[in-house]
Amino acid sequence: MKLNKIGILLGIFAISSLFTSEVPPLRASAEPRSLETNVKTPTGEQLTQHRKSRQAIPSLIERKLFFGNPEISGAQLSPNGKYLAFRKPLNGIINIWVKGIDEPMNAARPLTEDRNSPILNYFWSEDSKYILFRQDKGGNENFRIYAVSPTAKAARGEEVPEAKDLTPYEKVQARIYAVPENNPNTIIVGLNDRDPRFHDVYSIDISTGAKKLIYKNDSNVSSWVADLEGNLRLAIVSLPDGGTQINRLEGDRLIEVYRCKFGETCSPIRFTKEGNRVYMVTNQGDDIDLTRLVLFYPQTGKVELIESDPQKEVDFGSPIFSEETEELIATVYIGDRQRIYPQDRQFAADLEYLKSNLSDGELGFRSMTQDGRKMIVTISSDIDPGSAYLFERGERKLTLLYRVLPELEREDLALMTPIRYTARDGLEIPAYLTLPVGKPDRNLPVIIYPHGGPWARDTWGYNPFVQFLANRGYAVLQPNFRGSTGFGKAFLNAGNREWGTGAMQHDLTDGVNYLIERGIADRDRVAIFGISYGGYATLAGLAFTANLYAAGVSYVGPSNLITLFESTPPYWEALRAELRLRMGEPDTLEGREELKRRSPLFSASKITAPLMVIQGANDPRVKQAESDQIVVALRDLGRDVKYLLAPQEGHGFKKETNRLAVAAAMEEFFARYLNGRYQESVSPEVKERLEALTVDINNVSVSNSSQ
Repeated sequence: MKLNKIGILLGIFAISSLFTSEVPPLRASAEPRSLETNVKTPTGEQLTQHRKSRQAIPSLIERKLFFGNPEISGAQLSPNGKYLAFRKPLNGIINIWVKGIDEPMNAARPLTEDRNSPILNYFWSEDSKYILFRQDKGGNENFRIYAVSPTAKAARGEEVPEAKDLTPYEKVQARIYAVPENNPNTIIVGLNDRDPRFHDVYSIDISTGAKKLIYKNDSNVSSWVADLEGNLRLAIVSLPDGGTQINRLEGDRLIEVYRCKFGETCSPIRFTKEGNRVYMVTNQGDDIDLTRLVLFYPQTGKVELIESDPQKEVDFGSPIFSEETEELIATVYIGDRQRIYPQDRQFAADLEYLKSNLSDGELGFRSMTQDGRKMIVTISSDIDPGSAYLFERGERKLTLLYRVLPELEREDLALMTPIRYTARDGLEIPAYLTLPVGKPDRNLPVIIYPHGGPWARDTWGYNPFVQFLANRGYAVLQPNFRGSTGFGKAFLNAGNREWGTGAMQHDLTDGVNYLIERGIADRDRVAIFGISYGGYATLAGLAFTANLYAAGVSYVGPSNLITLFESTPPYWEALRAELRLRMGEPDTLEGREELKRRSPLFSASKITAPLMVIQGANDPRVKQAESDQIVVALRDLGRDVKYLLAPQEGHGFKKETNRLAVAAAMEEFFARYLNGRYQESVSPEVKERLEALTVDINNVSVSNSSQ
């Protein structure tokens, strides 16, 4: 679990931010073709020059190219190198497919048949005998873990083999903590089946489904780190003061070995092969701002610095480990763009070869075989959704597996440019600006697109929403406002309790003014759109800076910070102290009054611009009541408000028809109020779905307790 699994275990099954959003998947070619060594795709410079040479406004790009299901995506090699798995629709829903490594892509067969919701995350067991994946019901985030063999045969009359449900429990969330190498038939999982607030730790036999309790979590442990053999070694505890405590597990005892205070980061990643040291990301200490990668000795407390950003600009990004040697082979940082630093001579040679033989863009390393001879390499950029290659390292051979959106004319896409602007208090705000192709960079309609999280960040690269809006004629600004991660703890903590009426929102306002002052933005045609926290920022922008925006779209955005606190999932118990320190205090009279002042719901009378609200009915993070409340308040005030509500969806829409319906509604909405353009044609299926999602606001009601 070195190159690809560590991201799955830490990123998917752990909560890294309060709000996250489902990004619509990319679309890939169904019939990939081979690309032998030294056959190069067009470089980013060539595409840029092509784009700059264009004078005409490009044609409207079919919205399905941005938000439709991918034909192929997410390729992963089996550890033994015998199989290639990937995601591909089956009967209109994204499922998992597999083929032999030497078979053509059209020889692949489906392994799963989810008929309701796409399977977006999966990985291989260490012995290549199983593919494991997680799935919830209708976006409720009560994930179950399933396993299916790549060699299993479908029963007569069935299209796919039956997958094993390893965690068949209702109203329980399963998390994966480890996939042991010495016992590959076992996975280490967390289940909140006993107490919904805390996850106990179990080992589960993949072949039989039998589970065994390893640790009964009465210690407020929020996450665990196991060594490469699957032994629980470190327990991470969120403290009442908002800090983080790392404990060594000895028997049933937890012994503190490391602590960072509120506002600092200390995150163990994985143990070394010999098991006496753990790689950790930390910025513990008053004189340390940026996170860095260290080796930590749990027995002695000794810390060895491995690396911090050589350019001293951003936090540590991510490590890449070898499947063959278990050693660190590269480090990755995300500044304005990606930077990769080899830590190994062979990987350095690989990186040089890949940069010489692939197009200009951001490299990704998805999986590597256990012998280290093969890996999946991806390449993408702001104007290229990307391609995936099989890289045979010893032979120096690249084979194209699939190209994302081969029918999409890259020169019709818009360049994303890193910029900086100065906030009203003098703080520099990093951002990305995308300008539409073929239009003068003057007096443009603009959409401010704040990211979710809020403890996350925007990065350079292909973004379907950004390109969709730019193609419709809008400039798009993505500010990494204070409170965003990746820029050091001072920048992150500058956003504490600065929601709505504070500096986090001011940073967005100052971004708008920056564009107006430079003549880029038409001050009368500025809108705001965001997902999750970005949806909250949309509502806050319309309520607290009412004269700034001509329209807004809030997608799964909370409107009332008090009810948001009161409705968080029970398994967020360990995070509540940190949420209070970063958002506000809901349990005191003074604190509740402050949260009310920062809640757009209680300033609904100030909202005069048209608003579209988009909500998933099963969202466990931002409950439906958050959207119902603001819709009712604006309706009763006689304001212009539209409401789309999707049953069987959660915190971001996964189903293709729902995503397409949202895109159709949103582009027509912005065109109406910003005088942009939109695709008027709508397929009968999408039209029918949009009608089903559209709520008659006169039928929406809320309880008095909500307000």
